[in-house]
Amino acid sequence: MKAIINTEYGSADVLKLQEIEKPKPKANEVLVKIYATTVNRTDTGLRSAEYFISRLFTGLFKPKFHTLGSEFAGIIEQIGENVKSFKVGDEIFGLSTSKFGTHAEYVTLPESTSIALKPRNFTFYEAACICEGPYLALNYLAKFKIDKETKILINGTSGSIGSSGLQLAKYFGAEVTAVTDTKNLALAKTLGADFVVDYTKEDFTATEKKFDLVFDAVGKSSFFKCKKLLNENGTYFSTELGYLSQNVYLPLFTKKIIFPIPKDTKEQIEFFKELAEKGSLHAIIDRTYALEEVAEAHRYVEKGMKVGSVSIKVV
Repeated sequence: MKAIINTEYGSADVLKLQEIEKPKPKANEVLVKIYATTVNRTDTGLRSAEYFISRLFTGLFKPKFHTLGSEFAGIIEQIGENVKSFKVGDEIFGLSTSKFGTHAEYVTLPESTSIALKPRNFTFYEAACICEGPYLALNYLAKFKIDKETKILINGTSGSIGSSGLQLAKYFGAEVTAVTDTKNLALAKTLGADFVVDYTKEDFTATEKKFDLVFDAVGKSSFFKCKKLLNENGTYFSTELGYLSQNVYLPLFTKKIIFPIPKDTKEQIEFFKELAEKGSLHAIIDRTYALEEVAEAHRYVEKGMKVGSVSIKVV
């Protein structure tokens, strides 16, 4: 089968399209023929090892995961003898965060992992784009009781995590102030934002309004710049480590910032399926590349200006 391989850390140039052996499912696994996957910030970060701390998970000197990719949608081609909840021919979607490997034509996954039947009203390409962003956003939002009284500011609502966070926050009933650039103001409003701020024209940290939650979904601000936006019991959280990894250490000194370790579950993916079929979660696709163009997709994602997700067409 075809797969994108990288055996060293570095720029997108380390990514190579190669023929490798097609995997075989174990007794508790399903073999999935991948139709669509994505390239996201996690992929580019693990490939470059920009944050050295990531090497503690991916390999100190060389990557132990030779094929990246975590989001996918496809069709089950084969099942292990002990698999009970899926059958051959099922259209599924989900995440592979323990071994990655979705930048390929096939992947094997345990049936108990973060996979579910694909939303009936979504294409494979749309389904692959409602996994990582929503799961990362939910890992933060689920730490709080959110209702119609909750006021949230989200910085970076045009990206995958930010646009997902906006949709989830509105589903839970919150009042959301979305920070984005001029060309994406309409998108934020379409996704349900109550108020929008164009960061190219005004500094969102200069507002006198107070919030229960400030969610920096792009990691381009900081706790110290945003703490004046928080009400008495308000909380700041960011998707990035921050300068000198401050977002990891600051929670030791103040309750006004959290940095939870994200964990994906099957229940989350089933929840996203439910929301998608209700029309409460939409896939935002910036552009689509072919599998052999994954390196180019990495270069585009690294520019930091993608809107929603970058989709990879495998079939």
